[in-house]
Amino acid sequence: MVRSIVMVLHPGFQLLDAAGPIAAFEIAERFNPGSYELQVMAPGGGEVESSSRARLASVPLAGGPFDTVIVSGGEINRSPEALREILGWLGSVSARRMASVCSGAYILAEAGLLAGRRATTHWSNSYDFSRRYPGIDLDAERIFVRDGNVWTSAGISSGIDLALALIEDDLGAEAARRTAQQLVVHQRRPGGQSQFAALVELGGRTGRFANLIMWMREHITEELTAERLADQAAMSERNFARVFSAETGTTPAKAVERLRLETARAAIETSHAPLDHIAQATGFGDTGRMRRAFMRCFGLPPQALRRDLAKRGASNQPAA
Repeated sequence: MVRSIVMVLHPGFQLLDAAGPIAAFEIAERFNPGSYELQVMAPGGGEVESSSRARLASVPLAGGPFDTVIVSGGEINRSPEALREILGWLGSVSARRMASVCSGAYILAEAGLLAGRRATTHWSNSYDFSRRYPGIDLDAERIFVRDGNVWTSAGISSGIDLALALIEDDLGAEAARRTAQQLVVHQRRPGGQSQFAALVELGGRTGRFANLIMWMREHITEELTAERLADQAAMSERNFARVFSAETGTTPAKAVERLRLETARAAIETSHAPLDHIAQATGFGDTGRMRRAFMRCFGLPPQALRRDLAKRGASNQPAA
Protein backbone atom coordinates (compact mmCIF):
# COMPACT_ATOMS: atom_id res chain seq x y z
CA MET A 1 0.00 0.00 0.00
CA VAL A 2 1.40 3.38 -1.03
CA ARG A 3 0.99 6.06 1.63
CA SER A 4 0.88 9.65 0.42
CA ILE A 5 2.96 11.96 2.61
CA VAL A 6 2.53 15.72 2.24
CA MET A 7 5.06 18.18 3.66
CA VAL A 8 3.44 21.62 3.92
CA LEU A 9 5.72 24.65 3.59
CA HIS A 10 5.16 28.36 4.16
CA PRO A 11 7.46 31.34 3.51
CA GLY A 12 10.12 31.34 6.24
CA PHE A 13 9.87 27.60 6.97
CA GLN A 14 12.80 26.01 8.80
CA LEU A 15 14.77 23.98 6.27
CA LEU A 16 15.59 21.03 8.53
CA ASP A 17 11.95 20.84 9.70
CA ALA A 18 11.14 19.79 6.15
CA ALA A 19 14.34 18.16 4.91
CA GLY A 20 14.74 15.84 7.92
CA PRO A 21 11.36 14.08 7.60
CA ILE A 22 11.57 14.11 3.79
CA ALA A 23 14.92 12.28 3.95
CA ALA A 24 13.56 9.73 6.45
CA PHE A 25 10.54 8.85 4.28
CA GLU A 26 12.68 8.76 1.14
CA ILE A 27 15.07 6.25 2.74
CA ALA A 28 12.21 4.15 4.14
CA GLU A 29 10.71 4.00 0.62
CA ARG A 30 14.08 2.91 -0.76
CA PHE A 31 14.16 -0.02 1.69
CA ASN A 32 10.44 -0.77 1.29
CA PRO A 33 9.46 0.07 -2.33
CA GLY A 34 5.84 1.06 -2.76
CA SER A 35 5.43 2.31 0.82
CA TYR A 36 5.51 6.09 0.39
CA GLU A 37 4.83 8.79 -2.13
CA LEU A 38 6.19 12.20 -1.10
CA GLN A 39 4.82 15.59 -2.10
CA VAL A 40 5.92 19.06 -1.01
CA MET A 41 3.04 21.54 -1.05
CA ALA A 42 2.67 25.25 -0.34
CA PRO A 43 0.15 28.01 -1.05
CA GLY A 44 0.40 28.77 -4.76
CA GLY A 45 3.17 26.23 -5.32
CA GLY A 46 6.54 27.12 -6.83
CA GLU A 47 9.78 27.79 -4.97
CA VAL A 48 9.35 28.58 -1.26
CA GLU A 49 12.04 30.53 0.59
CA SER A 50 13.11 29.12 3.95
CA SER A 51 14.32 31.10 6.96
CA SER A 52 17.88 30.48 5.70
CA ARG A 53 16.87 31.84 2.24
CA ALA A 54 17.44 28.43 0.66
CA ARG A 55 14.47 27.39 -1.41
CA LEU A 56 12.47 24.21 -1.98
CA ALA A 57 10.21 23.51 -4.93
CA SER A 58 6.56 22.79 -4.19
CA VAL A 59 3.21 22.17 -5.85
CA PRO A 60 0.00 24.00 -4.88
CA LEU A 61 -2.10 22.74 -1.98
CA ALA A 62 -4.43 20.02 -3.28
CA GLY A 63 -7.54 18.30 -2.02
CA GLY A 64 -6.34 14.80 -1.25
CA PRO A 65 -7.20 12.49 0.34
CA PHE A 66 -3.76 11.91 1.82
CA ASP A 67 -2.31 9.49 4.33
CA THR A 68 -0.22 11.98 6.33
CA VAL A 69 0.07 15.76 6.34
CA ILE A 70 3.11 17.29 8.11
CA VAL A 71 3.28 21.04 8.69
CA SER A 72 6.73 22.60 8.93
CA GLY A 73 7.66 25.15 11.56
CA GLY A 74 9.81 28.23 11.21
CA GLU A 75 8.79 31.85 10.78
CA ILE A 76 5.11 31.04 10.52
CA ASN A 77 3.96 34.68 10.48
CA ARG A 78 6.19 35.87 7.63
CA SER A 79 3.29 35.67 5.19
CA PRO A 80 -0.19 36.14 6.73
CA GLU A 81 -1.78 35.42 3.36
CA ALA A 82 -0.02 32.05 3.04
CA LEU A 83 -0.89 31.21 6.65
CA ARG A 84 -4.58 31.94 6.05
CA GLU A 85 -4.57 29.69 2.99
CA ILE A 86 -2.90 26.85 4.91
CA LEU A 87 -5.40 27.17 7.77
CA GLY A 88 -8.35 27.05 5.37
CA TRP A 89 -6.83 24.05 3.59
CA LEU A 90 -6.23 22.18 6.86
CA GLY A 91 -9.87 22.69 7.76
CA SER A 92 -11.04 20.88 4.64
CA VAL A 93 -8.34 18.40 3.64
CA SER A 94 -8.85 14.68 4.24
CA ALA A 95 -5.89 12.86 5.84
CA ARG A 96 -5.45 9.83 8.09
CA ARG A 97 -2.80 11.59 10.21
CA MET A 98 -1.90 15.19 10.89
CA ALA A 99 1.53 16.17 12.20
CA SER A 100 3.72 19.20 12.84
CA VAL A 101 7.37 19.97 13.43
CA CYS A 102 8.49 22.64 15.91
CA SER A 103 6.39 25.82 15.68
CA GLY A 104 4.17 24.13 13.10
CA ALA A 105 2.13 23.20 16.20
CA TYR A 106 0.87 26.80 16.20
CA ILE A 107 -0.64 26.21 12.76
CA LEU A 108 -2.36 23.00 13.86
CA ALA A 109 -3.62 24.82 16.95
CA GLU A 110 -4.98 27.74 14.92
CA ALA A 111 -6.74 25.25 12.63
CA GLY A 112 -8.46 23.72 15.68
CA LEU A 113 -6.76 20.35 15.26
CA LEU A 114 -5.18 20.31 18.73
CA ALA A 115 -8.21 21.36 20.80
CA GLY A 116 -8.43 19.15 23.89
CA ARG A 117 -5.37 17.16 22.85
CA ARG A 118 -1.85 16.66 24.16
CA ALA A 119 0.87 18.30 22.09
CA THR A 120 4.43 19.58 22.14
CA THR A 121 6.48 22.27 20.44
CA HIS A 122 9.93 23.81 20.74
CA TRP A 123 10.84 24.53 24.38
CA SER A 124 11.38 28.24 23.64
CA ASN A 125 7.73 28.55 22.62
CA SER A 126 6.27 26.65 25.57
CA TYR A 127 5.19 29.64 27.69
CA ASP A 128 3.72 31.56 24.75
CA PHE A 129 1.98 28.48 23.35
CA SER A 130 0.37 27.62 26.70
CA ARG A 131 -0.80 31.20 27.14
CA ARG A 132 -2.33 31.33 23.66
CA TYR A 133 -3.95 27.90 23.75
CA PRO A 134 -4.99 27.02 27.32
CA GLY A 135 -7.28 24.27 25.99
CA ILE A 136 -4.31 22.29 24.68
CA ASP A 137 -2.42 20.01 27.09
CA LEU A 138 1.14 21.07 26.24
CA ASP A 139 3.83 18.56 27.24
CA ALA A 140 6.86 20.69 26.42
CA GLU A 141 9.37 18.15 27.72
CA ARG A 142 8.61 15.60 25.01
CA ILE A 143 10.43 15.49 21.70
CA PHE A 144 7.25 14.25 20.07
CA VAL A 145 3.72 13.51 21.22
CA ARG A 146 1.04 11.34 19.66
CA ASP A 147 -2.59 11.95 20.56
CA GLY A 148 -4.79 9.76 18.41
CA ASN A 149 -4.19 10.63 14.76
CA VAL A 150 -2.42 13.91 15.53
CA TRP A 151 1.34 14.01 16.09
CA THR A 152 3.43 17.01 17.15
CA SER A 153 7.18 17.34 17.64
CA ALA A 154 9.64 19.69 19.27
CA GLY A 155 12.47 21.62 17.68
CA ILE A 156 14.04 21.07 14.29
CA SER A 157 15.97 17.75 14.51
CA SER A 158 13.05 16.13 16.37
CA GLY A 159 11.25 16.14 13.02
CA ILE A 160 13.47 13.18 12.17
CA ASP A 161 12.41 11.43 15.38
CA LEU A 162 8.79 12.13 14.46
CA ALA A 163 9.23 10.72 10.96
CA LEU A 164 10.95 7.59 12.30
CA ALA A 165 8.05 7.07 14.73
CA LEU A 166 5.55 7.44 11.87
CA ILE A 167 7.57 4.95 9.80
CA GLU A 168 7.58 2.49 12.71
CA ASP A 169 3.82 2.95 13.06
CA ASP A 170 3.43 2.09 9.36
CA LEU A 171 6.12 -0.47 8.62
CA GLY A 172 7.35 -1.77 11.97
CA ALA A 173 10.39 -1.34 14.20
CA GLU A 174 12.87 -2.98 11.84
CA ALA A 175 12.05 -0.57 9.00
CA ALA A 176 12.47 2.39 11.35
CA ARG A 177 15.76 0.98 12.67
CA ARG A 178 17.19 0.51 9.17
CA THR A 179 16.12 4.02 8.22
CA ALA A 180 17.76 5.44 11.34
CA GLN A 181 20.96 3.55 10.54
CA GLN A 182 21.04 4.96 7.02
CA LEU A 183 20.52 8.47 8.41
CA VAL A 184 23.46 7.79 10.77
CA VAL A 185 21.22 8.63 13.72
CA HIS A 186 23.11 7.20 16.69
CA GLN A 187 19.99 6.07 18.50
CA ARG A 188 16.37 6.51 17.53
CA ARG A 189 14.95 8.52 20.39
CA PRO A 190 11.56 7.66 21.89
CA GLY A 191 9.02 10.45 22.24
CA GLY A 192 9.43 10.57 26.01
CA GLN A 193 13.02 11.74 25.82
CA SER A 194 13.30 15.26 27.20
CA GLN A 195 14.13 18.14 24.86
CA PHE A 196 15.47 20.13 27.82
CA ALA A 197 18.70 18.14 28.17
CA ALA A 198 20.85 20.63 26.26
CA LEU A 199 19.29 23.59 28.05
CA VAL A 200 20.04 22.07 31.46
CA GLU A 201 23.61 21.35 30.34
CA LEU A 202 24.07 25.01 29.42
CA GLY A 203 22.83 26.18 32.79
CA GLY A 204 19.66 27.72 31.41
CA ARG A 205 18.76 30.23 28.75
CA THR A 206 21.25 32.80 30.05
CA GLY A 207 23.77 30.37 31.56
CA ARG A 208 22.93 31.64 35.04
CA PHE A 209 23.12 28.19 36.59
CA ALA A 210 26.16 26.89 34.68
CA ASN A 211 28.31 26.77 37.83
CA LEU A 212 25.54 25.07 39.75
CA ILE A 213 25.17 22.40 37.05
CA MET A 214 28.91 21.78 37.21
CA TRP A 215 28.68 21.47 41.00
CA MET A 216 25.75 19.05 40.67
CA ARG A 217 27.81 16.85 38.38
CA GLU A 218 30.67 16.82 40.88
CA HIS A 219 28.27 15.79 43.67
CA ILE A 220 26.04 13.49 41.61
CA THR A 221 26.29 10.58 44.09
CA GLU A 222 24.99 12.71 46.95
CA GLU A 223 21.46 13.67 47.94
CA LEU A 224 20.66 16.76 45.91
CA THR A 225 17.51 18.21 47.41
CA ALA A 226 15.94 21.48 46.29
CA GLU A 227 16.95 23.00 49.62
CA ARG A 228 20.58 22.03 49.16
CA LEU A 229 20.66 23.29 45.58
CA ALA A 230 19.09 26.58 46.65
CA ASP A 231 21.76 26.99 49.34
CA GLN A 232 24.48 26.32 46.77
CA ALA A 233 22.93 28.95 44.49
CA ALA A 234 22.66 31.39 47.44
CA MET A 235 18.91 31.77 46.94
CA SER A 236 15.78 31.07 48.93
CA GLU A 237 14.30 27.68 48.10
CA ARG A 238 11.07 29.15 46.70
CA ASN A 239 12.81 31.75 44.55
CA PHE A 240 15.37 29.21 43.38
CA ALA A 241 12.69 26.76 42.21
CA ARG A 242 10.87 29.50 40.32
CA VAL A 243 13.94 31.01 38.64
CA PHE A 244 15.55 27.65 37.85
CA SER A 245 12.39 26.43 36.15
CA ALA A 246 12.10 29.65 34.14
CA GLU A 247 15.76 29.41 33.05
CA THR A 248 15.88 25.72 32.17
CA GLY A 249 12.27 24.82 31.45
CA THR A 250 12.29 22.03 34.02
CA THR A 251 12.26 21.59 37.80
CA PRO A 252 15.40 21.15 39.94
CA ALA A 253 14.40 17.55 40.71
CA LYS A 254 14.01 16.69 37.03
CA ALA A 255 17.32 18.39 36.23
CA VAL A 256 19.06 16.22 38.83
CA GLU A 257 17.48 13.12 37.34
CA ARG A 258 18.50 14.23 33.84
CA LEU A 259 22.15 14.65 34.87
CA ARG A 260 22.09 11.25 36.56
CA LEU A 261 20.53 9.63 33.50
CA GLU A 262 23.09 11.09 31.13
CA THR A 263 25.96 10.06 33.40
CA ALA A 264 24.54 6.55 33.78
CA ARG A 265 23.92 6.18 30.05
CA ALA A 266 27.50 7.26 29.28
CA ALA A 267 28.80 4.67 31.78
CA ILE A 268 26.66 1.94 30.20
CA GLU A 269 27.85 2.87 26.71
CA THR A 270 31.56 3.13 27.56
CA SER A 271 32.19 0.52 30.26
CA HIS A 272 31.36 -3.00 31.34
CA ALA A 273 30.65 -1.98 34.94
CA PRO A 274 27.75 -3.86 36.57
CA LEU A 275 24.48 -1.94 36.55
CA ASP A 276 24.26 -1.90 40.35
CA HIS A 277 27.68 -0.19 40.50
CA ILE A 278 26.55 2.38 37.93
CA ALA A 279 23.36 3.04 39.88
CA GLN A 280 25.40 3.71 43.02
CA ALA A 281 27.98 5.87 41.22
CA THR A 282 25.34 8.09 39.62
CA GLY A 283 23.22 8.71 42.69
CA PHE A 284 20.27 6.47 41.85
CA GLY A 285 21.15 4.21 44.77
CA ASP A 286 19.72 1.00 43.34
CA THR A 287 19.03 -0.54 39.95
CA GLY A 288 15.25 -0.43 40.40
CA ARG A 289 15.20 3.33 40.76
CA MET A 290 17.60 3.71 37.82
CA ARG A 291 15.47 1.41 35.67
CA ARG A 292 12.29 3.40 36.35
CA ALA A 293 14.07 6.63 35.41
CA PHE A 294 15.37 5.08 32.17
CA MET A 295 11.87 3.89 31.26
CA ARG A 296 10.40 7.34 31.85
CA CYS A 297 13.03 9.15 29.83
CA PHE A 298 14.27 6.75 27.16
CA GLY A 299 11.44 4.26 26.93
CA LEU A 300 13.70 1.27 27.59
CA PRO A 301 15.58 -0.17 30.60
CA PRO A 302 19.37 0.01 31.06
CA GLN A 303 19.69 -3.71 30.28
CA ALA A 304 18.05 -3.21 26.87
CA LEU A 305 20.37 -0.30 26.08
CA ARG A 306 23.40 -2.44 26.88
CA ARG A 307 22.08 -5.35 24.80
CA ASP A 308 21.36 -3.01 21.89
CA LEU A 309 24.89 -1.62 22.04
CA ALA A 310 26.33 -5.14 22.12
CA LYS A 311 24.27 -6.15 19.07
CA ARG A 312 25.33 -3.05 17.15
CA GLY A 313 28.95 -3.72 18.05
CA ALA A 314 28.68 -7.31 16.82
CA SER A 315 26.99 -6.28 13.56
CA ASN A 316 29.75 -3.77 12.89
CA GLN A 317 32.51 -6.37 13.19
CA PRO A 318 34.17 -7.16 9.84
CA ALA A 319 33.57 -10.62 8.46
CA ALA A 320 36.37 -13.12 8.99
